[in-house]
Amino acid sequence: MTIQINTLAVTDPALDDKAAFIADQYQLELTPLDANRPQLVLTDLRLEIRAPQLGGPIFIDFAAGKNQHRRQFGGGRGQPLAKAVGLKQGLNPHIIDATAGFGRDAFVFASLGCRVTMIEQHPLVAALLEDALKRGQSAAETAQIISRMQLHHGNAMNYLATLNETDRADVVYLDPMYPAREKSALVKKEMQLLHQLVGPDNNSEDLLNLARRAALKRVTVKRPKGAEYFAGQKPHVSIESKNTRYDIYTG
Repeated sequence: MTIQINTLAVTDPALDDKAAFIADQYQLELTPLDANRPQLVLTDLRLEIRAPQLGGPIFIDFAAGKNQHRRQFGGGRGQPLAKAVGLKQGLNPHIIDATAGFGRDAFVFASLGCRVTMIEQHPLVAALLEDALKRGQSAAETAQIISRMQLHHGNAMNYLATLNETDRADVVYLDPMYPAREKSALVKKEMQLLHQLVGPDNNSEDLLNLARRAALKRVTVKRPKGAEYFAGQKPHVSIESKNTRYDIYTG
């Protein structure tokens, strides 16, 4: 099942001008609030998705919640994610996160000192990311981190295929959509939303091949532990954590 959301509502008429700008940028229709249908909603605090079937609102906050916890207690450069993209003492690679999603891994990279270019194709997810970046810039604890994060709303394959030589990154990071689990209760609401908005990955081979041509040093692909190799291509090496495997392609 997919969720179709193409409308934007506001909780306060004072936000109408800001909402009109967002609606034009992401090609959304401005409509009144409707609690019975999925909508993108602009409040005086943030931009959020409200979908009755998923419970409470879904939004991105780089200064609080899971992102704050990972920044403070994630393990720094010693964590498997950091090792998988080649972070070493004195080395902060430029990373293209070609499947940004909610930006959690990109935020970890930036918090460890890397410059990160995030690519997100879906307009609603891109809108949530842009809103979170703007709010993160005004928070003292995340402003410097956010300064290293750049968002590009568009198709990752087109972006990688048309990169100028000067814009190529040391690392291209891919976190393709995992197969949906049969028991939806096992999947957190944010992932349920991504599955229902974005749908399954259907171009894995082309994406990986483009990423390998675009990366200066390596491509890192995040997979569930025990999953098949992405696009059927065996990596040069893998790094594993409790539930995740990072497959690394070089050369």
